[in-house]
Amino acid sequence: QVQLVESGGGSVQAGGSLRLSCAASGYTANMNCMGWFRQAPGKQREGVATIYTGGGSTNYADWVKGRFTISQDNAKRTVYLLMNSLKPEDTAMYYCAAGGVCSLNPHWFNVWGQGTPVTVSS
Repeated sequence: QVQLVESGGGSVQAGGSLRLSCAASGYTANMNCMGWFRQAPGKQREGVATIYTGGGSTNYADWVKGRFTISQDNAKRTVYLLMNSLKPEDTAMYYCAAGGVCSLNPHWFNVWGQGTPVTVSS
């Protein structure tokens, strides 16, 4: 059973940075993709970025526009999301997820962490 634990969320001012971490444990061999998603109050969960665990190829939501970077440390079984130039509209609960298909559609991910909150003040 795969478990994901996120950390690194917090409160920052607009323009600031945060690095989120997602540590995986358990059997992950069939999880080809790791992703970060977010959900703001009253809104649907949306994809932020994904990374193919086998080769490291990445995919980002258009609105990220170079501000965020997803990366992985396979030795530590950890995926990161570095978020720069944060905006108040980035305020949300951020979730890490694992699945078999690298898509920004959360439908393709079947293992989820508990989430870590990010609050960006203006």
